[in-house]
Amino acid sequence: MRKKERYQRIIDWFQENMPVAETELHYSNPFELLIAVILSAQCTDKRVNMITPALFCDFPTPEALASTTSDVIFEYIRSISYPNNKAKHLVGMAKMLVNDFNSEVPDTLESLIKLPGVGRKTANVIQAVVYNKAAMAVDTHVFRVSHRIGLVGKKSTTPFAVEKELLKNIPADLLPIAHHWLILHGRYVCMARSPQCDTCGIKVHCKHYESMFKLVKSED
Repeated sequence: MRKKERYQRIIDWFQENMPVAETELHYSNPFELLIAVILSAQCTDKRVNMITPALFCDFPTPEALASTTSDVIFEYIRSISYPNNKAKHLVGMAKMLVNDFNSEVPDTLESLIKLPGVGRKTANVIQAVVYNKAAMAVDTHVFRVSHRIGLVGKKSTTPFAVEKELLKNIPADLLPIAHHWLILHGRYVCMARSPQCDTCGIKVHCKHYESMFKLVKSED
């Protein structure tokens, strides 16, 4: 199967079977989502959602978060990964929002990555989820699934390379939801160690399944 055809068939399946796909992080405004995404680095959304209610309640605005210290924030987020660094990033991020962005979460990659704790992946999440821009955030799930099902080639060895290939082949208006399609598929179906190929809806379009089927057939 050619790559263009694979993309089209997989996109068609997701559009029909997963017309609604959203982030599993809980938030009620762009500032809260930015906090949650920063906290989610190398941490599960489930864990982040457990600790953010208290954090959002006590620090509801950039001004409130900017006026506290990382030691205080640490106590709220101590149960997640890398709490020391993330506490410093959150306070630094809030201060920059207040001082440089009029307390508003910016909508461009160039501005977002200036914020402490915000890399390209986080910036793309904010662009896609908050501002519905044609951005593709590549986390571990997107990186793994894109390679496994055959959306990207072996030469795409970095998240940025995968991002560029996905941007090239997925229609711009579908990029925000495609990001969630790949994440949710990787989280619940195409897991790293035990992919659920037997029940996977896109297995007939999947490069990995295609190779496995050929292997089994040859052994028979």
